[in-house]
Amino acid sequence: MSSEPYLEEAAGVCVNSHGGAIGMPQLCTEWFPNQIFWLLVALVAIYLIVTRVALPRIGAVLAERRGTITNDLAAAEELKLRAKEAEAEYNKALATAREDAGKIVAAAKADIQADLDKALAKADADIDARTAVSEKRIAEIRAGAMESVTEVAKDTAKELVAALGGNADARSITAAVNARMKG
Repeated sequence: MSSEPYLEEAAGVCVNSHGGAIGMPQLCTEWFPNQIFWLLVALVAIYLIVTRVALPRIGAVLAERRGTITNDLAAAEELKLRAKEAEAEYNKALATAREDAGKIVAAAKADIQADLDKALAKADADIDARTAVSEKRIAEIRAGAMESVTEVAKDTAKELVAALGGNADARSITAAVNARMKG
């Protein structure tokens, strides 16, 4: 028990008889010099660690990021120029393709028109030939019909004259029918 008075003398009024702190130890004015000393030691240690270790590493990381960003911006600028060149080449190729397509369409139209003209000429010739044949047949039919009508008219006229009690010869009936047929 000889050590308890020593503790009480060393601790002063901030320690009770059992060695426990009374209140908050940080607010004990008798311990301020000791706390200030360790506070200064801790701050100096933190300052040295931050300035000698952490800040150089942070600076290196920032410099590396800055370099990466600069390189990326330069690469992006180069890619942008390449994209513009590629777009110009694409537009040129597209214009050439459209021009070629226009030529192909014009050539196809010309070929189709030539084929159409040939087909129309052939169809016109065929129609003309068929028309000539048809007109010939119509003329034959018309001539045959006129002969038939003339014969029927002669027979009818002969029968009418006979029915009316007259006597007509074949020449006079033929002459009358021919005169009437001519208009």
